[in-house]
Amino acid sequence: MSEIKFIDALNKAIKIEMKLDKNVLVLGEDVAVGGPFGVTGGLLEKFGKERVINTPISEDSIMGMATGMAISGKRPIIEIMFIDFLTLAMNQLVNHAAKLRFMSGGQLCVPMVIRVQQGAVGGWGSQHSQCLEAWFQHVPGLKMVAPSNANDAVGLLRNAIQDNDPVIFLEHRDLYFRRDHVSDKDPFTNSKKARIVKHGNDVTIISYSNLVWRSLEVALNLEKQGKSVEVIDLRSLLPMDMQTIFQSVRRTNRVLIVHEAVLQGGIGAEIAAQIQEEAFDWLDAPVNRIGSPFMPVPASPILESEFVPTLECITKAAEKMLMLKSSEKPK
Repeated sequence: MSEIKFIDALNKAIKIEMKLDKNVLVLGEDVAVGGPFGVTGGLLEKFGKERVINTPISEDSIMGMATGMAISGKRPIIEIMFIDFLTLAMNQLVNHAAKLRFMSGGQLCVPMVIRVQQGAVGGWGSQHSQCLEAWFQHVPGLKMVAPSNANDAVGLLRNAIQDNDPVIFLEHRDLYFRRDHVSDKDPFTNSKKARIVKHGNDVTIISYSNLVWRSLEVALNLEKQGKSVEVIDLRSLLPMDMQTIFQSVRRTNRVLIVHEAVLQGGIGAEIAAQIQEEAFDWLDAPVNRIGSPFMPVPASPILESEFVPTLECITKAAEKMLMLKSSEKPK
């Protein structure tokens, strides 16, 4: 095992796949000079300008060009600087890339990775800090993953590059310089399987991306008080590994879902609905959800820090569910 930054793990995965397959190429705004955060640094020197391509500032054009490359046999990895800017490429992504396999009767496939970063950190404001994953979870034909650590970043990105369908790869800006241990054996992560970060018996916290770490901190703090909290890292948001969630519900009988995206219409609502439909008999309390308030992301660092679900609010929600458990009468 070696310890590297999340951002370097992404770079490592891309280099591995570009070395293995000459059809893998990278394109996007400023990718030849490393992109805005440095993920594609060094790729131009190693693989040349025919495989590391700077594009005009036009997300719609980038997505259309990558879709054409994909159906002609290439495996493009495109970088959209901010998930907010995917709104400019929705036609190409949603109406073409996501549907071509179905519309061609399986004769075409679109092996394409769309790398986007998101998250409210650093005071970048409401047009550069949104979490819009719920938009894309509603689109048949797409896949979507959100790693929370460097090891999964390598494995999930390699998996996405080799997938024959378009995959949205969510990178949280606050994770870029986090250091984690990465397997020296070049991990290849099953992108469809959620990961149980911590086992527990009293309540399940479900999260993904950056808030996995805040949820884990809550669980470890409550463990010191004699409480047993299970933490699940979804990793894949489309499709979701609901079976792992259902199995956890059977053990803990309580669920708290935590995500940074606004609460209204978020992924937490879909998870809660599926639990209600498939695992209702095992619930001893209503499913609880925590997300950001229904408003644009503030630019003020002070307001931004309160906008994202805090350690305190997650802790209070978990404690409330644990209090309900402790107040139960013996059966």
